[in-house]
Amino acid sequence: MTNRELMERAKKLMPGGVSSPVRAFKAVGGEPIVVREAKGCRLWDVEGKEYIDFLMSWGPLILGHAHPYVVSEVERQLSRGMSYGLTCYEEIRLAELVVSSVPSVEMVRFVSSGTEATMSAIRLARGYTGRKFVVKFEGCYHGHYDGLLVSAGSGVATLGIPGTPGVPEEIAGLTLVLPYNDTDAVLSTFERYGEDIACVIVEPVAGNMGVVLPSEGFLEVLREVTRKYGAVLIFDEVITNFRLSVGGAQEYYAIDPDITCMGKILGGGMPLGAYGGKKEIMSHVAPEGKVYQAGTLSGNPVSVVCGRATLEELLRLKPYQLLEERTRRLAEGISTVLKEKGIPHTINRIGSMFTVFFTEVPVTDYASSRRSNTELFGRFFRNLLHHGVLIPPSQFEAWFLSTAHRDEDIEEALERIQTAVRSL
Repeated sequence: MTNRELMERAKKLMPGGVSSPVRAFKAVGGEPIVVREAKGCRLWDVEGKEYIDFLMSWGPLILGHAHPYVVSEVERQLSRGMSYGLTCYEEIRLAELVVSSVPSVEMVRFVSSGTEATMSAIRLARGYTGRKFVVKFEGCYHGHYDGLLVSAGSGVATLGIPGTPGVPEEIAGLTLVLPYNDTDAVLSTFERYGEDIACVIVEPVAGNMGVVLPSEGFLEVLREVTRKYGAVLIFDEVITNFRLSVGGAQEYYAIDPDITCMGKILGGGMPLGAYGGKKEIMSHVAPEGKVYQAGTLSGNPVSVVCGRATLEELLRLKPYQLLEERTRRLAEGISTVLKEKGIPHTINRIGSMFTVFFTEVPVTDYASSRRSNTELFGRFFRNLLHHGVLIPPSQFEAWFLSTAHRDEDIEEALERIQTAVRSL
């Protein structure tokens, strides 16, 4: 079967033929691929074509596809059961790793996705403070929870659709949306609404409007103003947890949030999310407190084993400097290729994640990221895919490297990218 034939079958069964919108390639054009298998930093579609993968399942696979140790631990757990509906030993082991690794987390609650983590963190912040307003930032995507889809990035930005159809305006009206990196807007908003603001939720490094780094002092202002007004500071580290360092962005930038949302690498490729933070706040979660949140598959044994094995390997390898170096080499190589072709671009990079924006304007917030030439990005994406390089099918997402990307893989990818760019 070909990619096209299978996608036609899929479209009769699932909206757009996909389980998540960006996979339909509508923003970049061309035909979606259907995956057969993946190993290391390589992926193969059903037609047998090989790709060097910089999508990495949108970030979870920091060890690459089908890492031997992770696979062996998951296989061992499968023989012991796939779901219990009760607390399991492996859940406790992963909780210990999280609490010992993430600076601000004293207690943690496991859920099944990043969306569940942010949704639950918002409810907890409201329950803890007794307040109603949530502050978020334009272009920051925190999952598809109703109150957080206002001015969201990720697939909402990619498809150019409004963020809130299906969300009552009464709910959307409880979310105060500010420009990312705009400290003046933060301070003025707190001056006006401060006593009614339950929390600020932010990607400490934005990854869903493309990679956008916090400006100097931005995160510090968020920490100071939330403390001053008694609001909860929530770091959405679904992308950056265990990606920028073992302790995530909060360790990287030495900022101490009240609640941290986690996912992606936390589950090592299996569905898993978590929210955690100060014991004083987390003790308000049922059954210790009155803020209710539950899930049949929360703390699923297969998912927590996959996550535990991934974190153990990261702690053993300590790969962050090597990942940063290889990412720098790839990003600089791509920039050289684009400059040779005379294509205006900006690359934002941190650790093992980066985005190539097709604009010469520095990208520091959602408005500047939206100036990117998305039509050119679509052609760039299609040419790379044709030459066996898989990147996110969206201008507004991050590329990711893994420990499976060796020096020779980077060089081969750059050769393929150079060939692809020449034909743009």
